[in-house]
Amino acid sequence: MKHVVVTGASSGIGAALVAEFVRVGARVTLVARREAEMQAIAHAAGGQTQIFVSDLSRIDTSLDWMLPAEERFGPIDVLIHNAGVQLVEPAEEHDPEALQAMLRLNLLVPLHITRAVLPKMLARNEGTIVDIASVAGLAPTPGMWGYNASKAGFGAASESLRGELRKTGVHVVTVYPGPVDTPMARAGYAAYPENPALQILPEGIPSELARRIREAVDLRRDRVIYPRFYAVLRYFPTVARFFLDRMTPRPHSRKGR
Repeated sequence: MKHVVVTGASSGIGAALVAEFVRVGARVTLVARREAEMQAIAHAAGGQTQIFVSDLSRIDTSLDWMLPAEERFGPIDVLIHNAGVQLVEPAEEHDPEALQAMLRLNLLVPLHITRAVLPKMLARNEGTIVDIASVAGLAPTPGMWGYNASKAGFGAASESLRGELRKTGVHVVTVYPGPVDTPMARAGYAAYPENPALQILPEGIPSELARRIREAVDLRRDRVIYPRFYAVLRYFPTVARFFLDRMTPRPHSRKGR
């Protein structure tokens, strides 16, 4: 029975991942800040779960959950980096402390956790690391200056790590979600002025993304882009850049919300 760890497991894609892996019989460790939400998700999923409350924007305590989690459920077989936050606002309004916290949560801490788990996976010649980046890392969207940087960096790190580990038993899956119906995505939309172009973008659902991620883990696929429409951003970045720069409205000022 696999031990799967899901960070950012208190809502949205994280909650869907917990349900999906429990459904196929995995032991699932939930790691996030909000205990009550994780308790409800674990109860709804059933199966074998355990929760750890952790503020993953803090590097100094970001590994505190790992030893007790492994003591109960065994070595980590699948590590899913899902925790993340999004700032949608004019670049000049990014609060320095919030910007640094986002960069830690979206980029630095996932690398820190991977660095702690990877030697154990290599020693066993098996394991999977799932890095949930964003299509914003493939085609950076105006209005998400710091978020784009964090997800582009995370995607690049993930792709390079897979290549580095190609002759080992450890596999890396890089995930590029486009718009998916989650509380974070809805808050992101709300930060922009009304724009008809934003209303017609294909939008996915968390349960379907979770299913595709689980299949990618099982079949050792390299990456997941969902909804599939957004694969065009990877193959035609110059065209995507042209349209994004011209069609994306400048986000609302934080001062005027």
